[in-house]
Formats: sequence, structure tokens, C-alpha cells
Amino acid sequence: MPREFSDQELVRRAKAQRLSENGIDPFGEKFVRTDNSETIKNKAGEFTKEELEEKALDVKTAGRIMFIRIMGKASFFSIQDQQGQIQAFISKESVGEETYDLFKTADLGDIVGIEGTIMRTRTGEVTVKVKTYTHIVKALKPLPEKFHGLQDVEERYRRRYVDLIMNESSRHVALTRPRIIREIQRFLDDRGFVEVETSMLNSVLGGATAKPFVTHHNTLNRDFYLRIATELPLKRLLVGGIERVYEIGRLFRNEGMSTRHNPEFTTIEAYQAYGDLEDMFELNESLFRHLALKITGDTKLPWGDVVIDVGAPFRRVAMVDLVKEKVGVDFREVHTFEEAKKIAEKHEVYVEKHWTGVGHILNAFFEEFCEQDLIQPTFVYGHPIEISPLAKKSVDPRYTERFELFVKANELANAFTELNDPLDQYERFTAQLKARELGDEEASEMDEDFIEALEYGMPPAGGIGIGIDRLIMLLTNKTSIREVILFPTMRDNK
Repeated sequence: MPREFSDQELVRRAKAQRLSENGIDPFGEKFVRTDNSETIKNKAGEFTKEELEEKALDVKTAGRIMFIRIMGKASFFSIQDQQGQIQAFISKESVGEETYDLFKTADLGDIVGIEGTIMRTRTGEVTVKVKTYTHIVKALKPLPEKFHGLQDVEERYRRRYVDLIMNESSRHVALTRPRIIREIQRFLDDRGFVEVETSMLNSVLGGATAKPFVTHHNTLNRDFYLRIATELPLKRLLVGGIERVYEIGRLFRNEGMSTRHNPEFTTIEAYQAYGDLEDMFELNESLFRHLALKITGDTKLPWGDVVIDVGAPFRRVAMVDLVKEKVGVDFREVHTFEEAKKIAEKHEVYVEKHWTGVGHILNAFFEEFCEQDLIQPTFVYGHPIEISPLAKKSVDPRYTERFELFVKANELANAFTELNDPLDQYERFTAQLKARELGDEEASEMDEDFIEALEYGMPPAGGIGIGIDRLIMLLTNKTSIREVILFPTMRDNK
């Protein structure tokens, strides 16, 4: 079916054709820059208009035209690059009639190169006085209207390339995200951790509780899972003698989409041999404080309608104590599943058919009544064994040495004293298989190779997983995960 073009698009295509007929490639070629918008402003510094005229500082840069004001024989325009925008002044006198006429055919969105000297206007704005003007790329589609940009949020995510052109906040997030990841790497590298990469294709489902994506390998003629966690490969490396190890990478979970969930997302998992949950408390709190100071310069972080304080010690509270505080039920005194089911019925908490223990219902109470009230950074610890198949048992074997970090009702981290007993781990995997038989699609499978690895001996260890996307939401004050993922998964645009 032939494409249909708007009047503006037809005009731009005609201009591209005329450029080609005049020997100018509409879609450009290499252009060597000596400066960008930021370095030009830095060079201008505090120099006055007269001092800049005397110095005649030469610059050569390029960018996308975002503003044009034609005034007869002279005009102002601004171009945008990765660092920001810079104004330019062009005149028939400075570039010649032919080049000036070429400039006057430019449209908003075109990419051009300019060479000239730095000046200041009467209002003091740093500007490039153009001596040489070069057409680089003709934009065949018009940019959205200047003051409104892409108003439809869904369209902003679908056409992120336009959003990045028009939205300074989106550009800031896109450029801040890699800075955050680099700081995480520096923080862990300085503590002696080694960064590794492990496979995204797994033959066994494990390492987390989640529904997987399944793909097929033609040569082996077998299905594989896209990984839902990096935990089990990294713990194998502890067995192999890499005593402090971490991986930053994509995970894939075949689940719903929301302001907090995307089917593919980024996490970091880190493991420290000869450590335990206490080490992970310290690592988590120190990392967040470090990132806040490095990225924002402050430990008080605005996030939506609240200010999160990562400078103060994070609260620590047991899950059973939170539930008792909110609902008045002390699950330490609940010893049978039947008793827990009656309590759930009384409080109208739904019980899944594959649940078999008191811990399942305790966790449901926590999610129903407690989670939404955890605003300031809170370590919730003491998770029931039924929902923690990879964590070491506590002194009370109904619970595990595990915590989750919640900030503004978002889970940002999950940590364990790692289970390194192969006999106990085998029993936990067996319990997961029974849960699958009862209909739990998120339960893990039996990983015989991981059991064998533990049988060679894994040192005691602490481990942590942190959701990178949610952490970036906190550090950039974004309330939707789609704002911090460049190309989030979207429903069909009907």
C-alpha cells in the first residue's frame, strides 16, 4: 500500500530533490567538529562582547536546527547536539549570497554544520557568528510543535527518537543512566568485586520466582529459557573460586507491564564469599548513598510527591513484625496451614491453590497490608522459607536470612545469606517441583548441576540483587519505569 505524505512532508521531499540536483547530498557525509555547544559556552566564559570580538575564537560544530528567525539579509538560528543548544548568527555578508539562500531553505529538524567565531548578542547570549555553513542532513518529517512536543505519553515511548530531540528531561535520563551504571561498577570494583557475563539462554528455570520466556534452539532441537535471574551461574563462580563477583545484565520475565514492570529489565547481582546478610545490609546502604552523592550531589532525593532520605540509616524490620503492627496478627504464633487459612479468610486475603505453608499466607498479608506504606528506605527481613528457596534458614527454621529493600512501596533490592548446603537445597528444589505440580507457574525447576556444584563446596556468602531500572527511577525522579528504559515494551498501536 503506497505511503501517504502530509503537505509539509511533500515540501521537504521536494527540497531534498533540489539539493540533490544542485550537487548536495541531502543525507550528508562526514563532518569534523572541533567543538560542541558546551565547549563553545565554556570558551566564551565571562568574556564581554568586546573581548570576544577581539579574541576571534574559532569554532566548528554541528547539530539539529531547533529554531530559525529569518530577518532579511541576516538571521538567527539555534542548533542542538548531545550537550545542549547553541545560537548561531548568519548573514549574507558573512557567508555569501548562494550559501545564505541555501540556509533559507532549511527546515526545523535539519542537521547542519557551522564554522565561525564566538560572539555575544546585545542581550549577552553566547552565539556563533557563522562564516561557513554546511548542509548535512535533510529531515523529511517535521518535528512536533515546539512548545508541546509529543503530548501522548504512549507516543513518546514508541518514538523515543523524537522524544529525545524534543524533551530535555528524556535526554537527561538517557545520559544519566550510563553514568549510574559506571558508578555502580566503580563502587564494586573498588571493593574487589569482579564483573562477569553469563549466558542469557538457560536450560533449567531457576534463580528467581517468575514466568519465563521460552525460545527454541534449532541445532539442538530443544527449548531454552531466557534467563529470569543470574543467581545460579554466579554462585557456581563462587564455587570455582571467584570470591567477589557481580553481573549487570538484562533479565526477561513473561509477566505484566506497569509503571514498575517491563518484561525485559536490568539488574545487578553481586555475591561475596565469606560474607552474610549483614554484609549485604551494609553494601546496599553504602551503594545507594554513594550513588546519590555522585549523581545528584545530595542524599535527599525527590521522587514524585515525596523526598527520599538515603543519608539516614535505613530502617530494619521483620516481616512478621510489620504484619503484626498493621493487622494485629502475630504469625510467629500461627503453626498450621489450616489456622493460617482461617486468618486469611477472616481478613479477605486470597489463598492460591498451590500454597502449602503458613509462610505463603504471611507474605500475602505483607503484600496486601504493609508494602504500600513503606516510603522511606526500609529493609524488610525474615522472609518465610516457602518463598525463599535459595536463602539460608534462620535460627527459627520457618524463616530465612533474607531481606528486601522497599522505597516508596517499590522493591529495589533482594538479598540473602546464601544457601550453600546441597542437601537442604535439594529439598527446597523438590518443594518447588511440588508447587509446580499444584499449579505454580513461577516455581523453579530442579537444577541437578547446581546441586552438584554445591557438593564441591561453596563458601558461606552474602548475595544481593538490585533492580537497576527502579534505582534509576529514584535517582532521576521518574515514577514510571518506561521513562528510564529507552525502548520499553509496548502494546500494539491500533
